[in-house]
Amino acid sequence: MSDSVADRSGFLRKYMSGHPDTLVAYAKWFGKVTEPITSAEMTSIDSKGYDDVKPRLLDMKATAQEKLGMIKTPQISSFRYPIQTLGSITFMATLFYLFFTPTTGDSPYFQPAQFVHSTLGSTTIEYFTYSIGVAHLLESVYTFTLCRKHTGFLTGAAYVLNTIAFGFPIWIDLRKRIQTARIDSVMKAE
Repeated sequence: MSDSVADRSGFLRKYMSGHPDTLVAYAKWFGKVTEPITSAEMTSIDSKGYDDVKPRLLDMKATAQEKLGMIKTPQISSFRYPIQTLGSITFMATLFYLFFTPTTGDSPYFQPAQFVHSTLGSTTIEYFTYSIGVAHLLESVYTFTLCRKHTGFLTGAAYVLNTIAFGFPIWIDLRKRIQTARIDSVMKAE
């Protein structure tokens, strides 16, 4: 079975030969070349899919050029709620409703939660709530590592605190924004 990228590697090699600074950055950073070099040549490319090549090459270029100080690490200067957060808000509101509902009482507002408590058991709901809390705390550590490099203090704090509250939709959106900003910075540098 032939590799779709290898079949097109002639075009990619030719394309990349027009970007000698990028090839030098790849060789120096990813090849761990410490002595001065003035040129590099891409001899072949292989991968599982052609569509994965360009974003990966741009990401490699951004990483190499950022680490070598050729371009600045892009900054995300604002916080935004992705649309997927609505699902997390609904989920977390339901979870808190179940968690904080008294297990006894005649209020009609608490009857659905009391039914869930009687069906699943209060211990199961507590365990699930604590597990989600731990998962969100771990996700916020990852968000913090992204923010340390790519945001200012207030924007980073907004991302970390919202990851604690709403989980993965927040950090996934941040990661996508960072990737887009990195590719944009690489494209501007050309």
